[in-house]
Amino acid sequence: MKSITIKGSKRESVGKKATKALRNAGQVPCVLYGGDAEPLHFATEEKSFQHLVYTADVHTVVIELGSGEKFNAILQDIQFHPVTDAILHVDFYEIFDDKEITMEIPVHTVGVARGVKNGGVLRYNLRRLKVRGLPGSLPDYIEANVSKLKIGQKLYVTAVESEDYTVQHPDNTVICQVRTSRNIVALDDDDDDDAQDVPSTETDDVAAVKE
Repeated sequence: MKSITIKGSKRESVGKKATKALRNAGQVPCVLYGGDAEPLHFATEEKSFQHLVYTADVHTVVIELGSGEKFNAILQDIQFHPVTDAILHVDFYEIFDDKEITMEIPVHTVGVARGVKNGGVLRYNLRRLKVRGLPGSLPDYIEANVSKLKIGQKLYVTAVESEDYTVQHPDNTVICQVRTSRNIVALDDDDDDDAQDVPSTETDDVAAVKE
């Protein structure tokens, strides 16, 4: 998984006045949790979060402090101003190479579903999956092959299982499915015969419509 470096400085004071002064100066108060030490309070420029927060991708973070200390972490929580959407506060959680973590990883579909070719519509139930694994083993995104899905079939999380991580959803959790639509057309007999078995999918009452 890709990593983003955020440079900051330790906070000498964590009171309300000091926090307000930081925000007025374009700084964001942050806290790093985890590990054996006490929570670490630091501040960084708001623009540091441009490629971490305002993106669909997920990243780990390297926090570099002015003192020379470095910490590997993941974004745990973020607070926005209710009106301006300015970042008010960010919590990080320290990670270690030998300790598993839980993260939500984006799902990227691969291929064009058979059912879509015949007029169906691919509907997403989940855009991200919660998985658990070692930081170095977690992917930037999870690929879900939908090319064999016919109309009425669903793709379950069991289709994207991997030795690199453990999916933190029940086996019957649906990633996406092909639904019928007004544009549905008849399936060719040859095409229908070629798609008898689709791993980790299930067919609803309407598998295909033939005129």
